[in-house]
Amino acid sequence: MAEKQSILIVEDDLDLAEMLNAYFRVQGYEVYTAAWGEDAIRISQRSTPDIALLDIRLPDIDGYEVCRQLRSQRRTESLPIIFLTERRDRIDKLQGLELGVVDYITKPFDIQELRLRVRNALRRANQKTLINPVTNLPEGKLLDEQLEKLLKSNDWVALALLVRGLDAFRDTYGFVAADDVLRAVSLMISNIVRETGGEDDFVGHPSPNQFVVVTSASRAHQIAERIHNRLTQSMDYFYPLKDRHGERNAPRGGRLALVTKTVSPAEGRFPDMSTLKAAIQTITGP
Repeated sequence: MAEKQSILIVEDDLDLAEMLNAYFRVQGYEVYTAAWGEDAIRISQRSTPDIALLDIRLPDIDGYEVCRQLRSQRRTESLPIIFLTERRDRIDKLQGLELGVVDYITKPFDIQELRLRVRNALRRANQKTLINPVTNLPEGKLLDEQLEKLLKSNDWVALALLVRGLDAFRDTYGFVAADDVLRAVSLMISNIVRETGGEDDFVGHPSPNQFVVVTSASRAHQIAERIHNRLTQSMDYFYPLKDRHGERNAPRGGRLALVTKTVSPAEGRFPDMSTLKAAIQTITGP
């Protein structure tokens, strides 16, 4: 059974909140409700919803401030938010759009229209999850589609690349610095594949610290060698100047390093997608 999608309803009109709660539960959603902005922020950090319906006028902080705080938190920075409001002024709509609100519905509204807008916003959000927001590389279903093609071919090599030590780096220097590492690594890998690979070569992002390059057997060695050389030379530069060079300043868990693995039909036939993905994602190294 598919997991229920969840909605956070932030509305201080208790009758309206109760009606929306009942309606969306009947539609098959998991529903969280809050009448105060601060409560909404706490709920969203504890049980991250898939979408939020947010009233602008609230008893404590207004919907704009709730939106700003949700956008400032990593867990909710991409949360789709629909404003529910009695305000119809253009300036109010513009302010909401500047905060990244995906839709804006004025009261009174048609409940069927609201349901469709919620459905459409969730579909758009799900489509975005096909591309990793940090590396801008395909993941999820897009990656699966590319790997599926390999099961029917014998001329391919998958280069699995793991950035070892990234979790320790993130714990020490923060999420922003770790995301910068992933962006830089993805850009270097993509540029090498563009320079050295063929038109059908593919770069994907199968897991948070891992990349995969799919290429032909004839190009695999050259691409792998260039990636290894370029990334190995670059790893120290991701650290602050005072922490570069040497294990002395390494965070617990070790310094950043690239670990690689080659997967190909030479290892034997992969009977299904799960076997192939397990082979690609299982990387160990010194």
